[in-house]
Amino acid sequence: MKKAIKTFTLATGIISMLILVLISYYYYNLPNHYYITKNSNLNLYSYFNITSIPSQAVQPVLSSNIIDGRFSNTFTLKLFDCVPIKEVTTQTVNAPVLVPGGEPFGVKLISNGVMVVKLENSSNGCPAKDCGIKCGDIVISVNGKKVSSNKEISNAIMNTKGKTVPVVICRNGQQMTLKLTPTLWEGSYRAGMWVRDSSAGIGTITFYDPSTHLFGGLGHPVCDSDTGDTVHIKEGSAESVNIHGFNKSSAGDPGSLLGNFSGIDSIGEIYSNEDCGIFGRLKGSPSAKSSIPLGYRQEVHKGNATIYTTINGSKPKEYSIKIEEIDLIGDGTKNMVVRVTDKELLKQTGGILQGMSGSPIIQDGKLVGAVTHVFIRDTTMGYGVFADEMYNTALESSKLQENDLAS
Repeated sequence: MKKAIKTFTLATGIISMLILVLISYYYYNLPNHYYITKNSNLNLYSYFNITSIPSQAVQPVLSSNIIDGRFSNTFTLKLFDCVPIKEVTTQTVNAPVLVPGGEPFGVKLISNGVMVVKLENSSNGCPAKDCGIKCGDIVISVNGKKVSSNKEISNAIMNTKGKTVPVVICRNGQQMTLKLTPTLWEGSYRAGMWVRDSSAGIGTITFYDPSTHLFGGLGHPVCDSDTGDTVHIKEGSAESVNIHGFNKSSAGDPGSLLGNFSGIDSIGEIYSNEDCGIFGRLKGSPSAKSSIPLGYRQEVHKGNATIYTTINGSKPKEYSIKIEEIDLIGDGTKNMVVRVTDKELLKQTGGILQGMSGSPIIQDGKLVGAVTHVFIRDTTMGYGVFADEMYNTALESSKLQENDLAS
């Protein structure tokens, strides 16, 4: 009997410990806030059964429960229907109906200021480095004159005639003023820094909202090729492109789409370069595809899905993939791991190509994400971002742009 009691006690202790580990894991790896659609419940996909119970038997509709016109509620997440994990909040929304993309588009960005990409010494040293300027800094003005191009900053430095002048820069989102003394070098006054004022490339459209003309694409930010820093943009345009081929991907060597700008008028404006993509407005729908609902992150589950992407011409095709991993609170561009399973796409491209970034991920008839990165060691796999993250960022970016225009 004593042995049985001892065994039972040990087993109970082990089970209790495992439950505590699970509670801790889910506590830190499940979001504290969710969007849910009307007449639906908060359902979570997980290996172990997790249910959501309203924190109050009846939640009255009070003004304090309304945020931006959306009804807010509180739920308790429970493991195995009985063990509380934590309380979370929800907002009930009308899921937007979006046109899934897959079409390639050209990205042209004009920086807000000019980015320092290289510092160079002359016989008299490097004035930019000596005054504290670093690679990756954004030069906003020289001697009180705003600069937004290579020519403007060159002229501003020449006009100093070698005198010490204030230079306003932005570093890690913070502005600061430095004192720059240009030096005479080969007949010209120079600061010893190379700068870039614009960027261009090719990506893939993720979604288009017919009601607002908002669009999102790429799924990750445009970064400077030299510094790796996110490009802070003043303005930009979305351009028509034509894909004429690709370099095939293979293990250790991701391929890329090959294309060119068509040269016709732009298809829209870009006003935001964010961690989860490029955002702006298009002049019209880029696709003849029908609109589908936005899927929220808790609706995404492991298993079969599809992507729309273009590997030739300008019209996308649908290909099969599998969602293998999901991280509900992970990095903004790495919320899920996807694997290409479509035999045709694998045969032609070897998997994911650079330039496919932004290809929309469709699951259960909903837009749930976008491809963002390709794995170097296994090009059949890559990361994806949640579509709700992109859509919410598009809305916030639109509000900021409207406020800037109003001011």
